[in-house]
Amino acid sequence: MARLTDKFTALQSDVTDPRTRRYLTPKRVVLTKGSVTGAETLLIEKDNQVALSEPVSCRLKNGEDGENAAVLVDYGIEFSGSSRIMVISAEGPNGRVNLLVRTGESVMEALTPLGEKNTTNDHANRDRILNVGFFSANETNESGYRFLYVELLDKNAAVTIKALQGVFHYRDLDYIGSFECNDTRVNKIWETAAYTAHLNMQEYLWDGIKRDRLVWIGDMHTEVMTILAAFGYNDVVPKSLDHVRDQTPIGTWMNGITAYSIWWLLIHYEWYMHTADVEYLSEQHEYMKALLTELSKYVGEDGQENLPGRRFLDWPNDADETAKHAGLQGLLKLAFDAGAFLMAELEDEETAKLCAETSEKLKRSEPDCNGSKQAASLLSLSGLSDPVKINEKLLKPNGAHGYSTFFGYYTLAAKSLAGDYDGALRDMKEYWGGMLDMGATTFWEDFNLDWLENAAPIDEVVPEGKIDIHGDYGAYCYVKFRHSLCHGWASGPCPWLSRYVLGVQVTEPGFKKVKIQPHLCGLTFVKGTYPTPYGKIEAAHYRLDDGSVKSEIVLPAGVELEE
Repeated sequence: MARLTDKFTALQSDVTDPRTRRYLTPKRVVLTKGSVTGAETLLIEKDNQVALSEPVSCRLKNGEDGENAAVLVDYGIEFSGSSRIMVISAEGPNGRVNLLVRTGESVMEALTPLGEKNTTNDHANRDRILNVGFFSANETNESGYRFLYVELLDKNAAVTIKALQGVFHYRDLDYIGSFECNDTRVNKIWETAAYTAHLNMQEYLWDGIKRDRLVWIGDMHTEVMTILAAFGYNDVVPKSLDHVRDQTPIGTWMNGITAYSIWWLLIHYEWYMHTADVEYLSEQHEYMKALLTELSKYVGEDGQENLPGRRFLDWPNDADETAKHAGLQGLLKLAFDAGAFLMAELEDEETAKLCAETSEKLKRSEPDCNGSKQAASLLSLSGLSDPVKINEKLLKPNGAHGYSTFFGYYTLAAKSLAGDYDGALRDMKEYWGGMLDMGATTFWEDFNLDWLENAAPIDEVVPEGKIDIHGDYGAYCYVKFRHSLCHGWASGPCPWLSRYVLGVQVTEPGFKKVKIQPHLCGLTFVKGTYPTPYGKIEAAHYRLDDGSVKSEIVLPAGVELEE
């Protein structure tokens, strides 16, 4: 018998969905309103078929007056996907009822009507009305959420619900990379960072699963480093890199932001160092050469960058032109250093020479970063500023205050370059740990340690006198509930812990050579794995009683340890 795909070949394209689906059962009933019975039955895992007889169910009932019946459930973890309301009976006009179905990344977002506190249906509907009938399974659109609120809108009506299922859409991947130490908070940060990036590995690599659900190439740099540390090669990366490249003719800028074209170059450097895929790199040659040539025009003889267009570093620095100039200076220096290497690998001596000369020219200027930790980190990592001086003057003071989620990795790396590994670990635990303390199961688009004062966690109804950390903060495009609580650029602790604490650093493209230099930062042991094209590296480091560190390293065949 012919396969369905054969039968309809003429009607089909070759496009398929690389994701799978899994049905999730709520872990907790947060609250009910009005007349609700059997809400606890929603926490029982059930099969996926409505039957004529369903003895275990939840019933929402409205009279003529009074508060509408509603239930709010918690799936225990943020995920990307839809929700499915399995209805046994609907008692309303024409045997149908209207249900308000609202998702939220926090309890308060799920409880807040559309339009209040900047709640929106931008990018993915989070607030919708479903008209449902009996014996039905009613699925919503995809979004990113953890909490689901269902309210019966009709008066003199009732609905009996078998299940409120979360429909998890994800790439079913093995976590080849891993990290474990004696500090459970550090372990949780690595796991949450890796999971945050994983959720954004949809059909393309997104910035956020609720908002914006787009391929923002600058956001991807940290995400790609996380993917390389946790999963190794995945086609979502080249697919997304090529998607944005093909949308961006030379002379325009990726995502409309000059720096994002620079980040595209830096992602290709990371990708090539980890994969040594010369064929794929060769496909980028002409575009990459043209882009580097175009960028070189925006470096003056005085060595200062003068990049055109939308000048964006990260959100906390968006109104600070001095900081942005310093950060872009460092970013350009990193790009031309990477460009010189990649062009040499492609045997393009002319463009490699242009990159090297432009990099040297950039060294003529060391801009003031105006106190910005993000700009200071790029000046340090690019070699334009002394890492130790930068750390002492700008990165150490006030600990994790002044960090940003987007640039978190680069600040941790800059502190490491200065030898301040202990300080970096402390800052990481304070900053990303602060989100965990607020109930986060993924890391956020933005976060400020000052927000913690008198704030209620995202997994509870905010009591009177407390601050709603999701609904009361935010700026720029992420004001209040529009703020994304799962943003891939916040995943920096995963690659930082794998590269600097576990100590795995690739030194020759494709992991032909690797350095493993652990920094335990007061931890008693660190162990983990790191993906390579040859298989995974296994490393374990133990602090002995005399303070020395004993390492046990297993390398796959084809990988050489560099002393």
